[in-house]
Amino acid sequence: MNFSLNSQLLFLSFFISTIPLLSQDFGALQYRTVGPARGGRVTTVTGVAMQPGTFYLGASGGGVWKSEDYGTTWNNVSDGFFDTPSIGAIQVAENDPNIVYVGTGSDGLRSNVISGKGVYKSIDAGKTWEHIGLKNVGQIGAVEIDPTNSNVVWVAAIGNTFKSNPERGVFKTTDGGKNWEKVLSISDKVGFSDIELLPGNPNVIYAAAWKAERKPWTIISGGSADEGGIYKSINGGKDWIKLKNGLPKGTIGKIDLAVSAANSSMLYAIIEAPKGEQGLYKSIDQGKSFAHVSKDKRLVNRPFYYTNVELDPTNPDVIYSNANPLIKSEDGGKTWKEMKVPHGDNHDIWLNPNNPQLLIQANDGGANVSFNGGKSWSTQFNQPTAELYQVEVDDQYPYWLYAGQQDNYTTIAIPSFPPSAVQSVGSAWVINTGGCETGPAVPKPGNHNIVYANCKGRFGVFNKLTGVEKSHYVGASNIYGHNPKDLKYRFQRVAPIHVSPHNPDVVYHGSQFLHKTDSDGYSWETISPDLTAFEQDKQVISGSPITRDITGEEYYSTLYSIRESTLQEGLIWTGSNDGVVFITKDGGKTWKNVTPKKLPKGGRVESIAPSHHDVATAYIAVDRHLLGDSRPYLYKTTDYGANWTLLSTASNGIPSDYTTRVLREDPIQQGLLYAGTEYGMFVSFNDGTTWQSFQQNLPVTPITDIKIFRGDLVLSTMGRGFWILDNITTLRDKAIQNLASSPHLFKPDTTIRYRYPKIRAGNSFPKYPRTTVYMDYYLPEATKGLKLEIFNDKNEPLITMLSDSTQLKSSVKEVEDMNLSTTFRYVNQKLKAKKGLNRFEWGLHKKGPWHKDQKKRYKNGPMVLPGNYTVKLTVGDKTMEQDFVVLVDPRVKADGITKEILQKQHEMQEKVIALLTEARLLQDRLEKEVKKLETKDQKTDRNQLESLKKALQQLKNEKGAYPQQMLVSQISYIYNMVNGADQIIGKDVVERYQELMTDFTAIKNRVQL
Repeated sequence: MNFSLNSQLLFLSFFISTIPLLSQDFGALQYRTVGPARGGRVTTVTGVAMQPGTFYLGASGGGVWKSEDYGTTWNNVSDGFFDTPSIGAIQVAENDPNIVYVGTGSDGLRSNVISGKGVYKSIDAGKTWEHIGLKNVGQIGAVEIDPTNSNVVWVAAIGNTFKSNPERGVFKTTDGGKNWEKVLSISDKVGFSDIELLPGNPNVIYAAAWKAERKPWTIISGGSADEGGIYKSINGGKDWIKLKNGLPKGTIGKIDLAVSAANSSMLYAIIEAPKGEQGLYKSIDQGKSFAHVSKDKRLVNRPFYYTNVELDPTNPDVIYSNANPLIKSEDGGKTWKEMKVPHGDNHDIWLNPNNPQLLIQANDGGANVSFNGGKSWSTQFNQPTAELYQVEVDDQYPYWLYAGQQDNYTTIAIPSFPPSAVQSVGSAWVINTGGCETGPAVPKPGNHNIVYANCKGRFGVFNKLTGVEKSHYVGASNIYGHNPKDLKYRFQRVAPIHVSPHNPDVVYHGSQFLHKTDSDGYSWETISPDLTAFEQDKQVISGSPITRDITGEEYYSTLYSIRESTLQEGLIWTGSNDGVVFITKDGGKTWKNVTPKKLPKGGRVESIAPSHHDVATAYIAVDRHLLGDSRPYLYKTTDYGANWTLLSTASNGIPSDYTTRVLREDPIQQGLLYAGTEYGMFVSFNDGTTWQSFQQNLPVTPITDIKIFRGDLVLSTMGRGFWILDNITTLRDKAIQNLASSPHLFKPDTTIRYRYPKIRAGNSFPKYPRTTVYMDYYLPEATKGLKLEIFNDKNEPLITMLSDSTQLKSSVKEVEDMNLSTTFRYVNQKLKAKKGLNRFEWGLHKKGPWHKDQKKRYKNGPMVLPGNYTVKLTVGDKTMEQDFVVLVDPRVKADGITKEILQKQHEMQEKVIALLTEARLLQDRLEKEVKKLETKDQKTDRNQLESLKKALQQLKNEKGAYPQQMLVSQISYIYNMVNGADQIIGKDVVERYQELMTDFTAIKNRVQL
């Protein structure tokens, strides 16, 4: 390279300035999952024959999960090990349940399918995993393990979903994955969907070839006779013959195979083929000849997505076909009956070979286990693997998250924080909000009970109060199944809805045109010409050469994103799913094509983000992986689209195969950007010049949408539900870019004083934190003796946190007098002092009453009042401080609770705490004195002893069941009354406090200690 001196100095300056930034560890900033708990698409399942309660599921975007209690609970076992969450096949070694192989890349080739990254192996039943190769094969249809040697493994590689690749074929390893050999291939366009080993002789192998590829506008499933069919080897894959006798002679599509464990001569195949040739084929001579047993259309319903046949391991005449619906035959495939499962769209089934009544089945709602052959099933509300297309938030307190969930019959909403008291936390707060699986669902600003919802282009207005949705479809024409070139309005399956940031009554909706309503859809106005590329050759009936499939997912040249500028009304940006960007500055009167000149054509403009800081600036994220190009495409313009800058170069932080799905600008800090990709999150502090991973504890899964709201980073994912990173204020501090040798305390965000509702204890999912002030601080090195203090607006100390327990003994003395010191000093391991960024969470609670049990001492204190506070952090001889604000809960304010009421309540809380502490301390001293006197000799003053015992009887409860509640318990009783809610303190409490104070004073005066 030949840099000029100036460019070298510029590069050096840039490099030096970004060193601290690029090395910053954000581990202290953790995401939390908020659900929903409802399962998403599961593409493969298996069980462990010798451990009947153990099962595995592989999700399309959620990774591998394991249950050891018959599906009662599921735990993810692939996080931290897998580079992709897309799972195609799971197999457990018959001779050792500790050995598990996983082939990645789902075989249901939807447009949103996530690419595979090869094969993983575990030798400890899923505790840890090792990547063992085949990274570039694409989607994997099947994995089979030699039952006599778990180091011999077969893989059927379908290939790259969106382009030809030479790695398609059948692969074999004989050394547990150290080396792989491609033992069968046809071409770079033909892969293999399934592979089966002959029971009793693993050297006999059957393989199903499949030509498959997707384009944004169509599905290719099948090819000529030479491009598909069933192959067989009898010598461990060295040689192969193609089975032909009795099978379709011409065009052939997807095939799935099953060999009977009860009679190895019997081989079944479900075959996608032209009308009359499709369905179930059966061989009774190991494939020498086949008979066409059934033409039932349900066997090949959407074959590219389904096509799975399994047999009862004890009866070759009992056959299961997974499609839509799940059907079963008990007479070798002649007749079929439907089986009821918790969800439709079925993908896989596994039956325990020792007890086929025990089985697990996979569908678009998750995985479900049955003990009785499918008569009843385990729940799917214990698998947080939801595939979400987008995220919107409303403006209530707490705010709720909205999205379309794949294969859910309606859009959904869930809360960011517990809004009420319920008993079933995992599912009780998942509510329906209209539309259907694709979404979006957009709550109306100012009235969250109204939700604008979509279902594949059908616009609805959902009312949460009534649970009813009004239908106002643009054009009022059913577009399902049409050739798109014949449609007046082309709506993509995920048709965008956008509410104007300037007028909540103005809603935009996109076909190939931009539509506008100000009457909740009663009437629509088309305010644009065709805003897409509209190439005629892409306007075709989807599904070739065999199966027609037109669900709207393949409608090409439609709008995919719409955004109006928050800074200028009528300045609207649109992006299409064929790669075109338009802008209007006058509310739709005139339009200009501003597509980036260097952007390769045809990609999907997944997101547009007009700047919150500069009216001429906007950002876009473009996804071209459906065209076989997985590179990230992020662009920025500062001149209304006249010129664009690529923000995702080959070397500025986002890997070259991380397809970009969404790009958002921080609404507070200019230049702070967030990008969601196919495999996780990234952040930029310099307006996209450089990027760094912002993944932390987030699982590897596609980020489909991002919202920044009330200081939180809110995400939707295609396989792991919603996630929230609470309080990103620290990222907005410019100091984050220059952290080096000095400690730094970041300013905490304003915090709303929510009271946590009473919900069922013990729930670990979803993750709902207690009300918390997040305090972030940076330490250039691990530090001993860290001290954090919080003061109120009168500079009165509330709490002191220490990182080192030795300081408690040496330099901090806790005051325990009858006046109850307002300073709360205690040691808490949550005050971390590690090198780098740290986060402390203060739950807004002051010191509670004294308790004899040190684990309970000073706990359960009252919440601090709304107001201004200060946090001080002392690191060595340096002290830093930041102010922050605590606000009243808007719901409490709406209920008529004023600051004056809260102040009076707080004063009563302090009085009761003081009384309860003094009473408990007196009880403790009396107990110690009584014990001391009882151990003395006969000189003990019996009158004094009896007097103390009598006082104790008045203070403490007797032991045993249902004792009479004495004075300390009575004081504790009213403490709970004054501390449970924001309220006016009732007259009875005030009077009762005076009674208890009088009673306690009398006891104290009688006892001389």
